[in-house]
Amino acid sequence: MSSIKIGSMLPFRAATMSDATEFRNGAELAIHEINSRGGINGRPVSLVCVDSGDQSAVAVSVAAQRLVDEHGVHAIINGYNMGSHNSEYEVVADAGLIYIHSNTLIQHHDTIASDPDRYFGCFMGNPADYWYGQGFIKFISWLRDSGQWRPESNRLAIISGSRPYSIVIARAMQSVAREFGWEVAFGPEIVETPTRDWRAALEKARACKPAVLVNTHFYASDLAHFHKQFLDDPFRCLVYMQYGGVHRSFTDIAGDHAEGVIVGTVIGLLADRIGRAFAERYAAAFGDASTPEVGCVTYSAVHHYAMAAAIAGGTGGPYDPAEQNRKVAAVLRSVPFRSVVGTINYHPGWQAAIPYPDYTNDPSLGMPHLFYQIQKSGQEHEIIAPEPYTTARFRLPSWY
Repeated sequence: MSSIKIGSMLPFRAATMSDATEFRNGAELAIHEINSRGGINGRPVSLVCVDSGDQSAVAVSVAAQRLVDEHGVHAIINGYNMGSHNSEYEVVADAGLIYIHSNTLIQHHDTIASDPDRYFGCFMGNPADYWYGQGFIKFISWLRDSGQWRPESNRLAIISGSRPYSIVIARAMQSVAREFGWEVAFGPEIVETPTRDWRAALEKARACKPAVLVNTHFYASDLAHFHKQFLDDPFRCLVYMQYGGVHRSFTDIAGDHAEGVIVGTVIGLLADRIGRAFAERYAAAFGDASTPEVGCVTYSAVHHYAMAAAIAGGTGGPYDPAEQNRKVAAVLRSVPFRSVVGTINYHPGWQAAIPYPDYTNDPSLGMPHLFYQIQKSGQEHEIIAPEPYTTARFRLPSWY
């Protein structure tokens, strides 16, 4: 019996190699587990990975076309490709496939709204970048208002990478800061990325004596160098990193100096019974140096797709009549899935995961916007928000 092929477009380039590897690992582990239980309605599942290169619109579209025409995939499921500007949606729509990604871009909402019938199969498996900004401002306000932290001022300094993702997050923070009693005293300062030299931006930020220093760039190695350069002449503030700080490569470079850093992600691994069991299986499969906090992204999406396809009665191949994949899409939209990243519950209009607590106050109906703090070198990041997923309370960082 032929297998159901799932394709994955992964950016195997230096700056994103670590994430690409974990995205592949997560999909492989999910497929192994699905096949061990009989596949999708008795058919085995296989994975086909192609390199999405520099994540440009051309590179990602070419990768998608290869998966469709050369490999005949029934779905494309991957992590992020940040520079594609949704160009690959056209390939997916023409072929009538299911596509689940974690590009984390508000542009996804606009594309779906522009023609819901054409883009019926395009899903974003996590909340959009916009929610990072609002959620972060709410988080630091909660730390302040709950008495866990007493800021010395209401000033924020925001440094952004040059990807649209980073810029949208930085500007979203800026747009709601005043509403919660904060002043953006510096930035958003956009730094051309990738880069390992943050000294000029740090000097400008230091001059305004902020209570919080934010970096919305997301490459793990770049952020590690940012933090090491901050610690060359630290000042009394909280330091927040965007997403990349959850990666083992961040702590490998930053070492003990990483203790105290706060990292936010709108999709991340929970530390409950389900999440810990997954992390153990992941480490057993890929080694202790692997990062289940990243691999969980594709792992959850592949399992959700398989469940939806089974309920729908099977999958459809490229250029087949779209009726079968429309059934799969309908199940994805209507059936929330409790995974190792929390609940994947697609908004019927956006076809993106609904965030908790940024959009819904019900943790059973939203994917938790997690805030981690690195509290001890060599150990797991602690989740300090939101409830009920916390594993520890916030601690003042050592440089404070």
